[in-house]
Amino acid sequence: MKTVIDIRSQSFKRYFANTSWLMGHRILSMIVALFVGVYVARYLGPERFGLLSYAMSFVGLFTALATLGLDGIMVRELVKTPERRDELLGTAFWLKTGGAILMWMGIVAAIPFTHNDTQTNILIAIIAIGVIFQAFNVIDFNYQAEVKSKYVVYAQLASLVISSVIKLVFVWFAAPLVWFACVFLLDAVVHAVGLTAMYLKNTGRIWYWKWRWEIAKELLRDSWPLILSGMVISIYMKIDQIMIKEMLGAEQVGHYAAAVRLSEAWYFVPMAITSSVFPAIINAKKQSEELYYQRLQKLYDLMVWLAVAIALPTTFLAPWVIRVLYGEAFSPAAGVLSIHIWAGVFSFFGTARGKWLIVENLQKIGFYYLFFGGIVNIILNITMINKIGIQGAAIATVGSLISIVLFFPLFHQRAKISVHMFFNIFNIKKVMR
Repeated sequence: MKTVIDIRSQSFKRYFANTSWLMGHRILSMIVALFVGVYVARYLGPERFGLLSYAMSFVGLFTALATLGLDGIMVRELVKTPERRDELLGTAFWLKTGGAILMWMGIVAAIPFTHNDTQTNILIAIIAIGVIFQAFNVIDFNYQAEVKSKYVVYAQLASLVISSVIKLVFVWFAAPLVWFACVFLLDAVVHAVGLTAMYLKNTGRIWYWKWRWEIAKELLRDSWPLILSGMVISIYMKIDQIMIKEMLGAEQVGHYAAAVRLSEAWYFVPMAITSSVFPAIINAKKQSEELYYQRLQKLYDLMVWLAVAIALPTTFLAPWVIRVLYGEAFSPAAGVLSIHIWAGVFSFFGTARGKWLIVENLQKIGFYYLFFGGIVNIILNITMINKIGIQGAAIATVGSLISIVLFFPLFHQRAKISVHMFFNIFNIKKVMR
């Protein structure tokens, strides 16, 4: 049975409009962040830029405790039971607030094991305060479920404009490093205020939100594997910069972070697309398994080929890109960029597959191969950084993602189908048969 998409249908128009809002904002954000971020990096130089990037990565290691793995699950529950909106949003808000407190406890416990000076710890503290305000992101989940992301985009545009202008002003007045950390805190506050304003104006009243123990237990029962998975994801996304600083120093972190910023600038693409079509995939499962997997395969195809289209030219143009954007001071970043950009192929696919795991309630299985992939990442980082420096960290990232996407799922019968579908993208029909 072939699936025909009626582009005149209200459903298609709604999803297309939602995706357009998300993609339009993300493209604008990427452009602004690229030029403003490069301007800030050139001003700070490799060492100070490395310290700021290190502080962000250090906080990032613990952010999974604050998010509690609720993102996809909240969208799923809001799509399935919209009548429980106030109870779901209220419960998730307080769960995420409690998660932010757990995150702070983790950071405080970990700092004594580092070689950080006082300035670095101050940067970490300022950035970590901003994470507390992510509890208001539950409003974003509601608009994802309703396919009304334009309201979220309004709030994001406000924070983008304000933070970008302030960064440029700080560079103009030669502000100290700590002021740039404060921008991240301000950005989180503005975003939270913007989301709240959109919700009050267009949807409901925050004071109608209610805490329900039963819903909290239900959400945590489904999300705990995602909490652990998020921690593992944070490890293989952030641990490289932590290890580079401990092994090679802040300046090398600056070179590596400059390349990674460019490489990961594209990661908004799979997140925007999958967030928008996630409700459609859930609805397809209700109709038929055939339609469900047809839509899933198309999503996988799109993700991987987009990533390849980005990676190929970047591999060859990396030295020129780094020289033009960052200047000669950041030239060691070119080798990192030409390698790290290929992580996008597996990251794009993994983002889409993560949604499938939630639909199939396979979060637990996902955690296991993410856990072992994190171990692979740490082992490869230790080995490769010692041998070839920051380029070794880029190789470790790509290698660990390959193990997560193509190797570890082979050991579970239900997860194995995702590997089969990955090779279907390249018309390799006999793989896994």
